[in-house]
Amino acid sequence: MGFRQDFLWGGATAANQCEGAYNTDGRGLANVDVVPIGNERFDIISGKRKMLDFEDGYFYPAKKAIDMYHHYKEDIKLFAEMGFKTYRLSIAWTRIFPNGDELEPNEKGLAFYEDLFKTCQQYGIEPLVTITHFDCPIHLIKEYGGWRNRKMIVFYERLVRTLFTRYKGLVKYWLTFNEINMILHAPFMGAGLVFEQGENEQQTKYQAAHHELVASALATKIAHEIDPDNMIGCMLAAGEYYPLTPKPEDVFLAQQKNHENYFFIDVQSRGEYPAYALKALERGGIEIDMTEEDVTLLKQHTVDFISFSYYSSRVVTTDESVEKTAGNIFKSVKNPYLEASEWGWQIDPLGLRTTMNAIYDRYQKPLFIVENGLGAIDMPDESGCVKDDYRISYLREHIKAMKDAVELDGIDLLGYTSWGCIDLVSAGTGEMKKRYGFIYVDRDNDGNGSLKRTKKKSFDWYKKVIASNGEDLS
Repeated sequence: MGFRQDFLWGGATAANQCEGAYNTDGRGLANVDVVPIGNERFDIISGKRKMLDFEDGYFYPAKKAIDMYHHYKEDIKLFAEMGFKTYRLSIAWTRIFPNGDELEPNEKGLAFYEDLFKTCQQYGIEPLVTITHFDCPIHLIKEYGGWRNRKMIVFYERLVRTLFTRYKGLVKYWLTFNEINMILHAPFMGAGLVFEQGENEQQTKYQAAHHELVASALATKIAHEIDPDNMIGCMLAAGEYYPLTPKPEDVFLAQQKNHENYFFIDVQSRGEYPAYALKALERGGIEIDMTEEDVTLLKQHTVDFISFSYYSSRVVTTDESVEKTAGNIFKSVKNPYLEASEWGWQIDPLGLRTTMNAIYDRYQKPLFIVENGLGAIDMPDESGCVKDDYRISYLREHIKAMKDAVELDGIDLLGYTSWGCIDLVSAGTGEMKKRYGFIYVDRDNDGNGSLKRTKKKSFDWYKKVIASNGEDLS
């Protein structure tokens, strides 16, 4: 048996990487808007440097991005031509509540997404909506300190009640927080955290994560109350850690790193903090402010399915002299058996199957692969066509591994959305030249270009994959 007949093939984007129109129709300023391209980018997203407004001398790629705000009908039509069954996108929080703490939402923002969802439905495309894909209103960061503050749960509840009510019947599949484990690595992007000198950063990160976990459980509760057909998922940045050697210390370190990665998903899926996490917090002197109401909410409102991103596996060793890879926010030792992308991401299709088995064994809930793809420099030829055979090869091998996990290992998989189905701004680097899409967008790293959309070679290849439900990968 191959993929289920209702398998949800599609593609994925994030509002802050594609919509642009940062100040249009009442939208407010968000953390994802004020992250520049260039060397300072990671200092900002890691919370090491404060940047809460636009500053002279920097280029902010999210301001315009690929202007999907004004091109979404054209883009969704192209997705439909490929045969998409689902389109994963995210809500820009500040389109709905510009400051984040208003009592009433912005109608123009609500109307924009309503029309977008209805456009999807016209083509038989099921929206898969991420409520928070790294978005946090700047006002909430300045006034409340971002997710370090328990009041954020109230503001998030107001957001989700608004969304679930307005889009009842238009959206069935929801994700509460994108890559929730990224808060440990990119806390400004993950939770709107900017650290003050002398602050206990680990304490702040884990407390903020707890607030997000409670907010996620509350959203799951509300979603099921408003519409019992709603399906709520969590989302993690996945990829198994391998030990570099069979040395017991390397094996144990890999296990510890995997624990760190799954910690938050354990809570969202099982309903309580795992024992290993409680012990780790205790050893680190971290005390989570957790109420009895929190404990009950987490236990009673776990997610319906597990979604995740997968780009590469990771390798660890206790030998600090071993070479590390470049370009990946998750630090990894170089795997001598794997090739790497132009940005140093190690390419490991079998690692996807390994990761799927690890997650499914752990949770026994349906899985959904919501990000997977190859970032590469695409060069149009004389006719303007991008012959991206390297992307086709990458996706083919990963889909084969995914298919084996379903057919041979018996994993319950709901769907697959390739990341960056249309070229967009890279979250990690802010670049446009790091392209993932089946559709080329004429825009460069400096914001120049016509924004014209052009099909790449991979467009027709993916169309064929979807039409055959994953049987024809040639």
